[in-house]
Parts: sequence; C-alpha cells; structure tokens
Amino acid sequence: MARFFMAGTNIKGGTAIIRGRDAEHVRVLRLRPGEDVVICDGEGTDYKCRLVYADKEQAEAEVLEVVPCPAEPTVKTTLLCGLPKGDRVDYIIQKGVEAGAYEILFFNCERCVARPENPEKKLERWQRIAEEAAKQSGRGIIPQVSWAGEFAQALDAAVKKDLGLFMYETGEREALNTVLEGNKTIATAAIITGPEGGFAEYEAKLAKVCGLHICSMGERILRCETAPIVALTALMYATGNLA
Repeated sequence: MARFFMAGTNIKGGTAIIRGRDAEHVRVLRLRPGEDVVICDGEGTDYKCRLVYADKEQAEAEVLEVVPCPAEPTVKTTLLCGLPKGDRVDYIIQKGVEAGAYEILFFNCERCVARPENPEKKLERWQRIAEEAAKQSGRGIIPQVSWAGEFAQALDAAVKKDLGLFMYETGEREALNTVLEGNKTIATAAIITGPEGGFAEYEAKLAKVCGLHICSMGERILRCETAPIVALTALMYATGNLA
C-alpha cells in the first residue's frame, strides 16, 4: 500500500488533499480511484484513506480510519556515527531508518577520512534519503538526520539518553548482549560507532569517563556502515521491537 507523509497534504472534514511531490508520486505509481493509501502525520499517527480522484496537480482521498502507526519502536534510539566516505553515509541512513532509528547524527573524530568543509550542505539530501526509507518501511515518523560536529558533541548527545552504547573493537569491553539484557525497558538510547579506522584509544577512554558502556559485538570486525545497523538491530530485539 502506498504511503505518504503529511507534507503537502491537508486533511479537513474526513478528506485528504494531496499536493506537490506526493501528488506527482500518486501519478507515477498510477494509483486509481478506489485504491487505498496511508497518509502519516510524521508524529506516529496513520490516516488510512481511499483515493477518490487524482490528476497531475493534486489527489483527493477519503479518510477511513485514524490509527497509531504500528511500526514505531518503543525506544527512541539515536545513531551517532563517525563520518565515513562516500555512499556509506547513504547506506547508514537508509538501513538505520528501516531498522528503527529515531534520529541519525554524523560527527568528526580522530580517524575520520572524510572531512567535508561544510557537511551541513549535505543535510537536505540526507534527509530525502531518510524520508524515502521511512515511506518504504512503514515508519510513523521521518527520522531526523543531523551533523553533530566534533566527537565531544557526540558524547554530549549520548550521555543524555537512558542508555549509551559505545561500540569498540579492542581492549576491555562489555558484551553487548549482557548490557542490553539489563536495559530492556529503556525509553531512549544512543549508539556510537566509528569511521573506517575505528576510534582512537583516548576516545574510548573519554567515552568510558562519560559513563557510556564500552561494548563488543563479538570477534568479527564489522565495517563502519555495518556496525551501527547490527547494534541497532540487537537493541531492537532486546527491547521487544522485533517481535
């Protein structure tokens, strides 16, 4: 079933008027009157609708039912990732949204190879990737994609959550499953992962001083675009969001 977010849509008196990019999307999908669509308000509520008419300018749909979106996790998880090179950023955004991230932040750290002068200029494109992934996966929100800045700012964002996980590939660490076993009822979480070269030792020490759990995901070395998705999936499973 086609899914749209509220941007460009007005809902009044049981009727949804769809305009802009979403109206164009209705045309591209060749949706016809009588077909069902879902319009989400971006805050976790779904409007189940039936298309009444559509042209190249706008579409109109009858609202049949208003329900909470069933796809939103019970825990709001922030992914904080050391900025990687190239399309690995796109992969993290797309799969992170699909797996249930509430928001995704990128940051600069010691071993980041990619160091864009103005990463803020990329945010519009990154947000479009998040929106498309949210539509495809049936999310009730469009996770926000942001630039956190430097490593210290990423730590500051993480310590404000109920649970902070710092994924590290060496040294003294806690097993991720052990940490998650003791935190099944949290409301918020942060997962920090590194860039291609991982984290410098002093960065891991600083994360520990800040009270984050320094975690291992086993003996396999995961790529920088794989680690955040694996950790997020483990957290979703532990908190009952993959049932």
